[in-house]
Amino acid sequence: MPAMLNLELLASFLFCLLLLLPLLLFFSLRPSSSSGKLPKSYPLIGSYLAIFANRKRRIQWTSEVVTGIPSLTFVLKRPFGYVQVLTANPAVVQHMLKTHFHIYKKGDLNHTTLSDLLGNGIFNSDGTSWKFQRQVSSHEFNTRSLRKFVEQVVDTELNARLLPILADAAANKTILDFQDILKRFAFDNICEIAFGYDPGYLLPSLPEATFAVAFENAVRISSDRFNYFLPLVWKVKRFFNIGSEKHLWASVARVRAFAKQVVKEKKRELNEKSSLKSVDLLSRFLSSGISDEDFVTDIVISFILAGRDTTSAALTWFFWLVGTNSGVENEILKEISDKNEAQMYDDVKDLVYTHASICESMRLYPPVPNDSKEATSDDVLPDGTFVKKGTRVTYHPYAMGRVEGVWGSDWAEFRPERWLERDAAAAEDGRWSFLGRDAYTYPVFQAGPRICLGKEMAFLQMKRLVASVLRRYRVVPVLEDGVEPVLIADLTSKMKGGFPVRIEERLAT
Repeated sequence: MPAMLNLELLASFLFCLLLLLPLLLFFSLRPSSSSGKLPKSYPLIGSYLAIFANRKRRIQWTSEVVTGIPSLTFVLKRPFGYVQVLTANPAVVQHMLKTHFHIYKKGDLNHTTLSDLLGNGIFNSDGTSWKFQRQVSSHEFNTRSLRKFVEQVVDTELNARLLPILADAAANKTILDFQDILKRFAFDNICEIAFGYDPGYLLPSLPEATFAVAFENAVRISSDRFNYFLPLVWKVKRFFNIGSEKHLWASVARVRAFAKQVVKEKKRELNEKSSLKSVDLLSRFLSSGISDEDFVTDIVISFILAGRDTTSAALTWFFWLVGTNSGVENEILKEISDKNEAQMYDDVKDLVYTHASICESMRLYPPVPNDSKEATSDDVLPDGTFVKKGTRVTYHPYAMGRVEGVWGSDWAEFRPERWLERDAAAAEDGRWSFLGRDAYTYPVFQAGPRICLGKEMAFLQMKRLVASVLRRYRVVPVLEDGVEPVLIADLTSKMKGGFPVRIEERLAT
């Protein structure tokens, strides 16, 4: 599939290049580019040559450009007069996500591109549909019963599946792809929480579960649609049901057919057993009176996407950073060794250094490295950038974690202490207090009215997993000295080629 996708991208590029070659040759001698790191722009094709040249490191490239500009905002010129505004400026992020929230929406491009998979779910909708889903979801996410259910699901998955797999790998000196393991863990967790269904993706045999594989393919191909020279290319392919769009249609059909079947079975269960306890999100939505199967399916698929990809991405990069920074690992071990594992959920709020380490990891490698909104009317950003109606404005958490003016000259270092200060009330025992950042400087969980509902749940799961794993094992990256993993991104960030690790059992002390 990746080879086929590259051929399709190359074919679309060559076709357009053939049409534009005379103009390109003429204007290449006098491009209308700006100075510095800004990409060169040509008539008609804009900065497509730079975009294409950096297609395999799009996140890193745009981060380098935007952080090299004093305003932390630049306008990327795309083919045929389209422009995209990219920013790492906290004032602009607050403008987009809060003060002018009414102007910046998901928009038609985002909705059209992702609608085959996400439908009108909460992450792909605006207006009254989004507001209704947000209200219902917000109520459910704030219940103690859901928190207890999440704790139960995570504990079961940890003790019955993840820890035995790590024990086996340690005993047999097996190299694991920890990115795959964490993705499987997150997928089983979120399916239980969202559907009340266990896909068994983290069984010891590491099976290729049909639903999980179809979901993975659907996310990847849907994301690839954003990278086409012209959206018309993928739309034509979808119309004729060929190439990647044929595979997308098959994957989405499997995902939605399975999800709808689960919805039907859950409705039947609730009708037959009125006393059935509503613990998973699907049961809660159905019990609240929502009966439209397509609507409920859209909501649940959106939550699976969020819960599966974001926590596994965050943990993958966390374990790499901790595995290559022994000082941080020792501080985490010191903290978790003071806690009674049986009461870990009660004590999870007290894992201050662990919390700071996860925040610091996500500063450098945010699960969603950038996110776009569409302006529904003309606007002027706080830095003076004019935004025309219909323009996509992208805020860039990956770049924002690399702004020297915010994080200091040591921004490239993995240093959890930048999130901490000594607790004056407990100075004698050297305890830390967490020093948070505002959501517009650190928009890893979005900000404003769309701030992530599952933020606290995500931290709960991540800290519980980190404490359980690191208490027992060292997770040792299997990489050559000096070699760092490469970040790639579709809708979320990933490590290119996976994350190979050795699992080493800790000696009892």
